[in-house]
Amino acid sequence: MDHARTTISKIFNGEPRAYTRFNLTQNMEGDNSHVEMKLSSDMDDEVEANGVGENINQHNHPYYPSKLNQRSSKTVCGFVIGILFLFIIGYLIGYLSNRSTDKTEIKSNCPVFNEIAPVRAEAVYSLDWSDLRALLKKKLTTPNINTNLKEFSSASHQAGSTEDEALANKIMGKFKTFGMSTWTDEHYVKVHEPGSSNNRVLFRGNIVGTTEGYLAYSAVKTVQGAALYAHYGRTEDFRRLQELNIDVNGKAVLVRAGLLSFSEKVANAASLNASAVLIYPDPVNYNIKDDTALFGHVHLGTGDPFTPGFPSFNHTQFPPAQSSGLPSIPAQTITIKQATEIMSDGMLRDTMYRLGDDGDIITVEVNNVLIQKKIHNVFGVIKGYMDADRYMVIGAQRDAWGPGFARSTVGTSLLVELARTITDMIKNDGFKPKRSIVFASWSAGEFGSVGATEWLEGYLTSLSLKMFSYISLDEVISGFDSFKATASPLLYELLESTMKQLFYLMEPMGLSHSAYPFQTFSGIPSISFRFTSASIQVFTEGDTDQNLERYTSYNTLKLAKTAGEVVGLVTLRLVHDHLLKLNMAKYTSFTFCIFLSKSGRLPSTVTMQWLLSAQGSYDRAASTLVSAIRNSDLEDMEQCRVINNRIMRVEGSLLSPYASLRESLFRHILLGSGPHTLAALVDHLEAIKGGLESADIDQFKNQFALATWTIQGCANALAGEVWDMDNEI
Repeated sequence: MDHARTTISKIFNGEPRAYTRFNLTQNMEGDNSHVEMKLSSDMDDEVEANGVGENINQHNHPYYPSKLNQRSSKTVCGFVIGILFLFIIGYLIGYLSNRSTDKTEIKSNCPVFNEIAPVRAEAVYSLDWSDLRALLKKKLTTPNINTNLKEFSSASHQAGSTEDEALANKIMGKFKTFGMSTWTDEHYVKVHEPGSSNNRVLFRGNIVGTTEGYLAYSAVKTVQGAALYAHYGRTEDFRRLQELNIDVNGKAVLVRAGLLSFSEKVANAASLNASAVLIYPDPVNYNIKDDTALFGHVHLGTGDPFTPGFPSFNHTQFPPAQSSGLPSIPAQTITIKQATEIMSDGMLRDTMYRLGDDGDIITVEVNNVLIQKKIHNVFGVIKGYMDADRYMVIGAQRDAWGPGFARSTVGTSLLVELARTITDMIKNDGFKPKRSIVFASWSAGEFGSVGATEWLEGYLTSLSLKMFSYISLDEVISGFDSFKATASPLLYELLESTMKQLFYLMEPMGLSHSAYPFQTFSGIPSISFRFTSASIQVFTEGDTDQNLERYTSYNTLKLAKTAGEVVGLVTLRLVHDHLLKLNMAKYTSFTFCIFLSKSGRLPSTVTMQWLLSAQGSYDRAASTLVSAIRNSDLEDMEQCRVINNRIMRVEGSLLSPYASLRESLFRHILLGSGPHTLAALVDHLEAIKGGLESADIDQFKNQFALATWTIQGCANALAGEVWDMDNEI
């Protein structure tokens, strides 16, 4: 109707009239209306003269050619004069009549469209935010979550097994029942499994016992070394040993589980030429039986380590490759009981931890075998009503080495319940998400987010343009004492507004978080969070529903509903509002100046001017976009789409384009890992100041320049068009 009023106004103001007819898109009431307007008879005459009058004039009469040769000239002249007289009278009557009609007659069965006026995309009207919040809380119920927990729990569903595939089919069936579009993708990945010969650990020549636990992607070999205790195996723990003049070279290092991933512990020991690493659960941290086996992996990365940077599809024909994150030394888990035999005759909590003597020789024998498995990822999508080609993903790991109740069952159950809740809101309550939501069930998560990473590698180009957020449901409940979250800075504000009434702790995103590859490999703003306990818990063969109930003080269902509401509210905000709730102002000079605050004094040959200029460019681009948003018509959907596209470029633009995917999978310069990151630059600067052999001033200057230009590139992407960018390089 706005177009109709505009057209009418222009007609009254004397603009040229034209007869136009078209069908409007669906209006607010949902019907396809038609408005017809008859304009001046001048146009009718013109149309008839062009031979198409029969399609418009409803008063057509048959035409008979006159026989002028049978009439006298006087008769003919009188006849012509009479016709002309009648025509003039009719024309005047019609003209006056049509002028009146122009002002008053607007029929309801055809629209009016002014071809000069711009076409404006109409908003899809949905429920308001308060209604959405109430609906989510009402429809996401603990009985439904409990039903899912019982249906999806199983004693074993290791990646690539028949049980894993059966669970995938069950999830697919649920998505189809909800009316979602579904699909799967297959990957052929290489994983480690225990070999026919058990892995063994000997202390002073005596077997301390065999264990069912193992670490995938460990080096397969047998080595010896003197025992050396290294606390948690962190960088600072090994630095402390060096300060005590303890040589790590050739030692079999014994470390406690917790605080960082198994792969990082092994990588730290290998960097100092340790011969092997043994990882055990300390009773101070773990409330488990003393013979509980630990499982894990030691690939310093995610995905299939034998297809680094590219997908493990069966038809790919890449030459043999290997991730740089695979360790060169063997690593093995041991139980509390085995660790006690090595370290003392008593319980560890009562022991003064010893560094180890040269005669305390440990032999580590790892016999894992590398096999290829076919895994399936399962997807269901709720398509958006406006920007269907812009989507977020909610994902959960499906596999586990044992029962995996906390590791995978809870997350899978919430994934399915959220899919049911949101589809129900669309079908029965009028909710119309503007953007799409993809629900993903990943396989081979226990081997380092293999299924998720292979999917990212397979569709990286498309995802980097269209996917705007990822939420992980992995290990979402492991305790009751606290709530911990990790996220992209772009999502801090949204998480804070969602968590107003719940105290939580933000922690850095690392390899142990399943959202890490989305954030640092694909440049997609991500969130991962969990309810946890003060003491660290292990989820292996003892990861059952009964144990989780004890860890959560019998509040598992209550916590699951709360976690589901957090994910649901964040999701609805991201697909409901006209503008994406991604605050690019969080990546301002405060974030980038982390480097400055830690760097101290730079070498005289290095200047900070370029980095400061790049930071300033980003700040100006962010400020300019904020001002543009304030001055924009946010009911204009096309304008909102343009703004959202600019916001979506920020995270991906912080991936270093100069880092090799085979060498540095996690290219994010702020949150990733590798020599291209600002954290690595700080460490390199410390090495230069300390005069260490690893210091290389030319390499530092090169990496510093590339990191600076990556920040400038992010600023340029946020600025929008080339004519809006800074014109000095």
